[in-house]
Parts: sequence; structure tokens; C-alpha cells
Amino acid sequence: MRVPLSWLREYVDLPAGATGRDVQEKLVGVGLEVETVEQLGADLKGPLVVGQVLTIEELTEFKKPIRFCTVDVGTANGTGEPQEIVCGARNFAVGDKVVVVLPGAVLPGGFAISARKTYGKKSHGMICSGDELGMGDDGSGGIIVLPPEHEVGTDAIELLELVDEVLDIAVTPDRGYCLSMRGVARETATAYGLPLRDPALIDVPGPNAHGYQVEVSDPAGCDRFTARTVTGLNPEAHSPIWLKRRLQKAGMRPISLAVDITNYVMLELGQPLHAYDRSLVEGTIGVRRAEQGEKITTLDGAKRVLDAADLVITDERGPIGLAGVMGGAHTEIADAEPDPETGEVKGTTDVVIEAAHFDQLSIARTARRHKLASEASKRFERGVDPEATSAAAQRTVDLLVLLAGGTAEAGVTEAIAPSAPRTITIPADHPDKVAGVAYGRETVVRRLQQVGCDVYGQDSLTVTVPSWRPDLTDPNDLAEEVIRLEGYENLPSTLPSAPEGMGLTQRQRTHRRVGIALAGAGYVEALNYPFIGEPVFDDLLLDADDSNRRVVKLVNPLSDEEPALRTTLLPGLLAALRRNDSRGSHDLALFETGTVFHPRQEQRTAVRLPVDRRPTEEELAGLDEALPYQWRNVAVVLTGAREQAGWWGKGRPADWADAVEAARVVARETGVELTVRKGQYGPWHPGRCAELVIVADGAEKVVGYAGELHPRVIKALGLPARTCAMELELDALVTDEVLQAPRISTFPVATQDVALVVDADVPAVEVEAALREGAGELLESLRLFDVFTGEQLGEGKKSLAYALRFRAADRTLTVDEASAARDAAAALAGERTGAVVRGA
Repeated sequence: MRVPLSWLREYVDLPAGATGRDVQEKLVGVGLEVETVEQLGADLKGPLVVGQVLTIEELTEFKKPIRFCTVDVGTANGTGEPQEIVCGARNFAVGDKVVVVLPGAVLPGGFAISARKTYGKKSHGMICSGDELGMGDDGSGGIIVLPPEHEVGTDAIELLELVDEVLDIAVTPDRGYCLSMRGVARETATAYGLPLRDPALIDVPGPNAHGYQVEVSDPAGCDRFTARTVTGLNPEAHSPIWLKRRLQKAGMRPISLAVDITNYVMLELGQPLHAYDRSLVEGTIGVRRAEQGEKITTLDGAKRVLDAADLVITDERGPIGLAGVMGGAHTEIADAEPDPETGEVKGTTDVVIEAAHFDQLSIARTARRHKLASEASKRFERGVDPEATSAAAQRTVDLLVLLAGGTAEAGVTEAIAPSAPRTITIPADHPDKVAGVAYGRETVVRRLQQVGCDVYGQDSLTVTVPSWRPDLTDPNDLAEEVIRLEGYENLPSTLPSAPEGMGLTQRQRTHRRVGIALAGAGYVEALNYPFIGEPVFDDLLLDADDSNRRVVKLVNPLSDEEPALRTTLLPGLLAALRRNDSRGSHDLALFETGTVFHPRQEQRTAVRLPVDRRPTEEELAGLDEALPYQWRNVAVVLTGAREQAGWWGKGRPADWADAVEAARVVARETGVELTVRKGQYGPWHPGRCAELVIVADGAEKVVGYAGELHPRVIKALGLPARTCAMELELDALVTDEVLQAPRISTFPVATQDVALVVDADVPAVEVEAALREGAGELLESLRLFDVFTGEQLGEGKKSLAYALRFRAADRTLTVDEASAARDAAAALAGERTGAVVRGA
């Protein structure tokens, strides 16, 4: 909500020297988020005056139309002589009043004006457009043409209200009343302790039987509908400058007088309105739910197919508006246009004004369903004052009569569904208990009355909530109002003391160690949203029956393209990698640890837990059973150079082995032995994919995969060539038990190497497993340090060279003991895999 300070002063007598920054500080103090204070015209310097075009000479010798004009600026130029100006705009004629900036002036952006020769003529100044003066779009598409009543030589800076301050307020969903000058003025008055001139307090005639006929068929969707009629509007009447400027400062574009007035009253009172061309409305205006498949063309020209849940405004022909969202094109206010034969200006002369109150949820769903957010829907879905409809309609009628020369018909229609004000009972000391501050009853009552509440009672207060605050529903809401008006900065700040023995669980510590270890290995953590779209599973080449395709769908997703909770971390990480690669970072190594979600076989609806007591164990268990299965995964993606080239060497690119090593880094931090063997799954290259296996409860369990991604996946997702990835189920590796540090022997190590020749299709992991088992307890570690193929080995053979480290806990091993353990390992490898010691 953009709030011009000059407009705000109409409702609150601010101190004479109060600046936008001062008001910002006050409003922030009462809980509003004032993001910026825009200084309009801060670098503007005159002379900037009203001028009248005397002559126009068309210069035709140039590629684009150029005009050489003489303009009467009175005595503003010091001579009284006409000012000669070159201009390229075409939307003005001789006799028009325009805005002229003279030499010596400075326009917004530091643009200094001086006399200069251009297009063969000397131009002494400039005829200005709205954009050049920082006014924004005024709808003219060119030079500002002023109404004829303004005198030549008048200061245009003051006339156009070019110098002002505008507060830009980010209105939270629970503070919808602040999407109006009335609401912000109320908060300002409270912050300064000043009286408020409420613009809604105007004389309003009561309803009668002579108004335009309205029939509300859905009172739950529309509990109040006010209709007023104004006839005899002058179609040539234009919005005055003050009205246009207020709309522009508030961020809206002037359109036509009738539309500008409805927008102005909406900004002033917070009540959205709509004006219908009365000659185009047939019969009774109705409010009902749409019929499934019904169609309407809205003001933006879009043809929309309606849902049965949409609330619509109708006449005898059908829908003429999406209630609370946007009007229909068939009853739109017509622009003034001259008749081509008679020259008579024709346009809308009679209008019906709609000021209604619609159900918040219904409007929000309709706006989302049709992807049609409007200024009206933004206000209705946050809550609009239902009592303001009559005042808003009357204010609109008054302005139409004043500015368009219309006549207000005596008929007043009000369709109102019976309702009672909301009352809340609250202990007088409840805000004290919530804040930990002794405010006292008098302060609580005074602050609630400033909000607009009626308060009665002593120790127990009965509070009647004002109609413009639908967000106040329980005692805690009232306590928050007291606390914010007293100042959040005045709340005591006390750090809680942690109980002894508490802190991170062992599982949480392990999760942190894994992240630190991956960061130490050169990976950068990337945090992604836990949402995915199901088409990504096709890009990842997952089988139709893959468990990762079964997703938990959100009822109200942030994006229709990602309506489900993720079952894998890869889509988010790969998207982050693609985004960074497209921005010039080509050597990437990213990781993420995060929760994945899998639906239960039986879907259950979670019950709402009580807030006035601790839920029972049965209630908590029921809630858990309604939640999807959730566990934590860890994933890495990498591409580009893994080791940079430099004077120290050539460097090397990232490959599948780096992804496998990332899995080993995770396994080392969790203290779990990880087996790596050849595998094949979905997004990974079938020849460069490792299956990650652990032993749990005496049985093998596949916990993930690592390797190079499939070329089809890389192409589908737009990834760099040879991108690699790893993902495994982290929680399967993590336990709540405290890890035991390995026992370190003080005796020296005995190292033995062995090279084994095996068939080329024998996996190294099988050879390694046999060596470990055959070497026995003396084996401390083994490492594959060389793989060799060549003619001397024979066709279809390869040599695997391992370094074996032996150590005993109670003695120094002899050479014979180490050699015997090595020979036993080689023998078992030969028995299991057909391995032969090379050179034997």
C-alpha cells in the first residue's frame, strides 16, 4: 500500500515538521512494515509552468515527425515573449494548455534543461510528459494536456503536486484494513496520540424501495450489497488533477472519471467498488454461485470458464462480473467518443454503483482458480469492513455528482444478511501474562478502545470487535493489539536457560557432522524447496512402478507446477546446479541434506489438536499416523573441474568416482561400513552407476546410488555433460547410539601388496570382500591402488593391485605372520572369484 504523506494529512493533523521518515518510524513502532519512503520531486527544480500553445510548425524534413512550437508562458521567462520549443509529441494542438520546463530547471534524475539547437531550430525548454516529471503513466500516452481553466504562468510543481513523500507499506494478511488510507490514518493517529478524521463518517440515506432491484441468492457468499444509481453524467468530464495525482502516487493508473472515482474511494475507505453502465444492465442484479461451465468475458478481455464455486454478479442474461475480483466486459463504462457523423460526444451517462461485502475464502479461491489477482480481490481476501459499503457508495455518488455533473437518484438498495458483532471475553490481566509486563487494566482498555473496540467490565472484559478488524477472533489477538501499541521494543528480553544435559541428540549431531564433512570435501550446501512436479520423474527415467513416483500432494501448493512434496532430493539440487551453470559457474559441487516424503498406504485426515491443554498421547499418535512417512536423505551433484589446473598440475574433471567417494565420506562420519557395487537405477548411466549397500539387522539393504547421470537425463534437464550425482538414505546410516572410537594399537603396521589377475567382468568389490574375509582380524585396511589391463595379461583379463595393512593389538607382527595373512586373503579371493596372484 502506497500512502502519500500529503493525503494522509487530510485525516490526521501531523506535526508541521513531521517527515515521511518520522511517520515511518512511528508506524513501524505500532507493527506496520514500512519498507521505503519515496521522495517525489526531491531533485526537481523550476521554473516549471503552465503554458498555452500559440503556434505549431510541422518540420517534415526529418525521419520522424517534429514540431516547432511557440508557447505563451506569461512572465515566467522574464520577457513575456512566446517561448520557442521543439517537440516530437503529437497529442496536443494549438490552444492547449501544457506543462513547460524552462532553461535553468532540473528534471527528476538530474536532467538539466538549457536552450539548445536541435532539428535546425533553437529550443528554449521542453513541453513535458508525465514520465519526464516522474509522475508515471497518466493514460495520455504523451504530453500532459491540462484543463483550460488553469492560468498561463502558474507554477506547475505546485499544481501537479510533484513534491511529496510516499510511504510504501507491506501489509500482512491479517492487517487488511491497512490497504486503505482510512486504516493507515487510524494507525498513524494512534501512534501519534492524535484524533482521527474518519472519512467513512458521512451522512448516508437509509435504504428504500426505490433503488435498483438486487437479489442475493447466496447470503453466505455476499452478506451485504449496496446499490446506488447516478444519472446524467457528462461523458466529456475528466478526472481533475488532484484525483489523478493521488491515484498515481498510490500506484494506480488513471483511466476515466467514473473508474478513477471508484478506485479513489477504494483507496480511501478500503471498500472495493464497481460501476456498471446502467444502459447495458438488463433487469435485476443478482448474486449467486456460477453454473459449472458458465462463461464470462472479464474487463481484461479474457474469456473465462466458471466453476460452480465461483461467486458471480448477474443480470437477466447471465454473469456480468466475477464477484469481488473483476467486472465483466459487457457492462463496462464506455469511453467518451465523438459520433463520426454528428460530432456529438457519446459515452456512459448513467451508472449503477455496487458496494458489496463478499466471503473472504470464496474470493481468494476464485482469484487463485482463475489466476486473476486484482486490487479488489487483494482486499476482500484479507478482510473488508462490511459496515463501510453504504459510506463507500455514498462517497462515490457524491464525487460523481460533484465532478461529472450527475444526479443521484433517491433510490437506495441494501441487501443485508442478519449478523451480530463479534464479542470476546478476556481477563483484564491477560495481556500482562502474555507479555510478562504489568500493563494494568486502564492501559489495556485504552489501547483496545484505540483499536476501535467497545470494552466493558472490570476484572473480566467484554470486548466488541470493530467491523473493520475481522482478524480479531480470540483473547490472544486482543493481547497482541495491546502489546504492539505499547511497543514491542518495550518488552523485556530474557534469554531462557537451557536445562542441564539437554542439547542436540546424537542423530542431530551426526547430521551436522555429515554436512561439515561434505563441506570439507569441497561441496557447497544448497537448500531447496521441498516441492516437485510429477513430470520430473519422467525426466529422471524412473520406472512406472517406482516408489518415488507415489507422492503426497498439497491442497494449496505455492506453484501449480510443483504441487507435491519431494520423494528425492535430486530435482531440487539439479535445478540449482543448472541455474548456477547458466550464470557462469561451471565448476560445481553441491550437496543437500533434507527430508523426503512418502505417502502411507492408508490415507488419514489429521485431527485438529487442542491449544488449551497438552494433547494426549493418543491424540499425538493419531496425528503421527496421518502424516506421510518422512526421513532424511543426503545427495550431492557435481560437474566441471574437480581439481583445478595450475602450476601444480593439469587438474581433472569430476567423474562418477567422486560421487562414490562422497557416499564414503558420509559413511565414515556415521561409522557404518558401506559396500559399493555395480548397480543400475533410473537417472544414472547403466555402466557408471554404483549401488550403495549396508548390512542392517543381519541383512543387506540398498540405501542409495552414485555415479554419472544418464545422457537422456542430462539432455532432458538441460545439465552440463557428464554431470554426476549421489543420493542415499541418511537416516538408514544414522543411529541414536554414541559412536565408539576405534581402538588404536601402539604396535607398528606391516604392509603387504598383492596383485590379482581376474576376469574383466569380475567386480572389484567382490575381490575386496574376499580379501577382507580371508585376511582375518589382523587386517586393518586395504586399498585398491592400481587397475591394469594389457596384452601380457591375456584377453578379457585385468589386474587389481591392493595395499593391505596388518596390525596386531598386542604384539609386533613378524614378516611371516603378515605374509601368511596376505596369502590366506589371496587364496580365498582365488576360490571365490578365480583370482590368480600376478606373477605366480
